[in-house]
Amino acid sequence: MSKKNSIVELEVANVDENKTESSPEVVTTLEDIECFPVFSRPLIPLLGSCFLVYFVSTTTGFDGSLMSSIYTQDDYLARFNLDIDSSTGTGLVFSIYNIAQVVAAFFCPLIDYLGRKKLIMVGCLGIVVGGVITAVAQSVGTLIAGRFFLSFFTTLANSASSLYVTEIAPPNARARVAGCYNTLWYCGSILAAFTAFGANRYHAGSELSFRLPLGMQCVFPGIVVIFGWLIPESPRWLVGVGKVEEAKRVITKYHCNGDETHPLLNFEIAEIQASFEMGNLEDPKKLLDLRPIFKNNNAYRSLLVIGMAWFGQFSGNNCNSYYLPTMLRKVGIKSISKVVLMNAAYSIMSWVASIAGALTHEMAGRRKMFMFSTLASATALAGLAVSTARYMATEANAASQSALAFVFLFGILFSFGFTPMQVVYPAEVSSNALRSRSFVVLNIVSGAAQFINQFVTPTAMKNISYWFYVFYVFFDIFEFLVVYFFFVETKGKTLEEMDEIFAAKNPRKASVGNYEDENEKSKQAIQAVAQRFAQNKAEQNV
Repeated sequence: MSKKNSIVELEVANVDENKTESSPEVVTTLEDIECFPVFSRPLIPLLGSCFLVYFVSTTTGFDGSLMSSIYTQDDYLARFNLDIDSSTGTGLVFSIYNIAQVVAAFFCPLIDYLGRKKLIMVGCLGIVVGGVITAVAQSVGTLIAGRFFLSFFTTLANSASSLYVTEIAPPNARARVAGCYNTLWYCGSILAAFTAFGANRYHAGSELSFRLPLGMQCVFPGIVVIFGWLIPESPRWLVGVGKVEEAKRVITKYHCNGDETHPLLNFEIAEIQASFEMGNLEDPKKLLDLRPIFKNNNAYRSLLVIGMAWFGQFSGNNCNSYYLPTMLRKVGIKSISKVVLMNAAYSIMSWVASIAGALTHEMAGRRKMFMFSTLASATALAGLAVSTARYMATEANAASQSALAFVFLFGILFSFGFTPMQVVYPAEVSSNALRSRSFVVLNIVSGAAQFINQFVTPTAMKNISYWFYVFYVFFDIFEFLVVYFFFVETKGKTLEEMDEIFAAKNPRKASVGNYEDENEKSKQAIQAVAQRFAQNKAEQNV
């Protein structure tokens, strides 16, 4: 946390009075500590653990690209007797994935009960089983059941994984380490697109044209099942269940290069312990009690989680992810091979943009990136609507190419701002003690948004065509206004220091250093939070 952006100066005068010359220097802010650069040799073990967990993120991307690649194939449609434009057929096969996500959301507190690492392993094993069921399904009912099973465990594994990388990332590089997690959504998407392309090209006329891609869903989660036992547990979860010494060993090894005297160790442990002073994670009876996340300043946090969950799925991106072939057909691109290649190209360009975004978030900050992405996405969708309307009126090749360019431009602009932070930002604004319960809300809202999108999109695109894009133009503008007036900035702040932000009367203003409209009571509450962290850190260092 930089001094420029610090909310209040953390004073520990009462501790300094008793400190002797031989006492270690009291560290009060992250800026006082010399941390290892994110890509330095000492952090290789940490990056290796996170990289393995990144594979979990590929599962959702694989599904989106896979289904958009095979749902236009004649072999697939004939085998399951489906209509490409049917909400009760194709729409239901797609949207059952989101229904399962909502159901799985109520099991997200298992992240606290079992721990991040165990639930990642259990979830990935369930994904493998679900992938097998869908690959061998002989009826549409079995296919739907398999997709439900697949989505249920995908939700659990992804929720645990996103919390894991956010919590275990070094505080000085959280945006880059944790932000890269969701970018591997596109790795799964790319693999699915090229697998579907190859299977369709070499096995057209055979059920292998769609069964082979369906079975490939097991690859990345299978790797995690095999090697996942090697990764460490989240130090924040360990502190939450009373395993402080084990948490210290994890931080020492993965953040401090094995140096037990490194000041970062005491700094992190002190902050984590202070954030859990009102309770720990040990009582499973309270895990499904969502009332605490809507009380006091936790309500503001939860509204941000809800906003991010909805915006991350309802900005036009789900339409592009699942129904790209239908969008391309509207502008004259009907070749299945070309459509699948366009799907792969879309994923590759979006992946590169998301990686660039993960690195840029650390420099520009979350709010600026979100605001840029929402306005830029609205502009791209407006261009897509105009180009599609022009093509439908004239069938001009120029209009078709223009529409294609805007489709790709939207993918790049949305991925740049939103993809890296879709799961990281909700974790950043949630408190340690209530983070897993916040993910219940996150998955319910996200699943609902995706379900609405995927269930109504076939009918909407058939009946109102390009006006569907216009709807998203106005919704993205609405998102911009919400981000500007309500979203807090988390750049440069540890997860525990966010408590200071939400103690303010206006957390959004406080997050950017504006305290002009704070009353004395709010300032005292903020000072109390800051002083508590400072004293805890000082006691750990003296």
